[in-house]
Amino acid sequence: MTDRDDAARDRSRWSDLDRPPLDGTALRRGLVREGGLWTDVEVVQRTGSTNSDLVSRAAEGRAGEGAVLVAEEQTAARGRLDRRWTAPPRSGLFFSVLLAPGEVPVARWGWLPLLTGVAVATGLSRAAGVDTALKWPNDLLVTVGGAERKAGGILAERAGDAGVVIGVGINVTLRADELPVPTAGSLALAGAVSTDRDTLLRGVLRALEQWYGRWRAADGDPGPSGLQETYAAGCATLGRTVRAELPGDRAVTGEAVAVDGDGRLVLATAEGVRQPIGAGDIVHLRPA
Repeated sequence: MTDRDDAARDRSRWSDLDRPPLDGTALRRGLVREGGLWTDVEVVQRTGSTNSDLVSRAAEGRAGEGAVLVAEEQTAARGRLDRRWTAPPRSGLFFSVLLAPGEVPVARWGWLPLLTGVAVATGLSRAAGVDTALKWPNDLLVTVGGAERKAGGILAERAGDAGVVIGVGINVTLRADELPVPTAGSLALAGAVSTDRDTLLRGVLRALEQWYGRWRAADGDPGPSGLQETYAAGCATLGRTVRAELPGDRAVTGEAVAVDGDGRLVLATAEGVRQPIGAGDIVHLRPA
């Protein structure tokens, strides 16, 4: 890319007045504090994937726990199962955080994506005034025109032996003609009272800091920390008939009846079996 291209990109930052750029300085001032979880907040204009960047930085010793990397645009963002995540520049929140819960047993680290989902839903409900729900294991749902739509997703990746990078993508001002698929949605389409991305990001990160602190204080136990109960209360998957599409072209259909202590979705099948699902693609078959 030439210097002329860079200059043109900088001038275009304000070309869509409905989508102003994030204020990195204000975000750092509001989130980074002594004794707090967040140690650095960096906003970049464009990158392939904030998750990939932060995993690399952690491996090279250039990022520690509490680092937050935010991109105005991602060109190679990934969701679960290596699905692509695309959105226009500044139309959403695309960020990753580095966590290092060293004192928590590794067997409980699987709760981190679910914990992040609870924090995202909490933060957005407060800051955007939108009712949100969680689809197991990592989707954020909103209601648009009476239909359930996916407005966000979460991806967790190990960063060496001691860290986990959690990536979050949230559609904020995506318009109907910009939706990548008919089942997608955005906070704006769901009637958000605010789409100020600075305010939304601060709300989500503060909620994540609170929930992560509670979870760590309980040694990662989802029961005493209140995480398991709160996740279940906000999970749109529970109480529905679902199909779990599993690795190896296998599938299990049943009613989602619980999220167990390991964060697995428990299905009650027609054969009377309670089948825990630890990984897979979940399809909602019946409205709640």
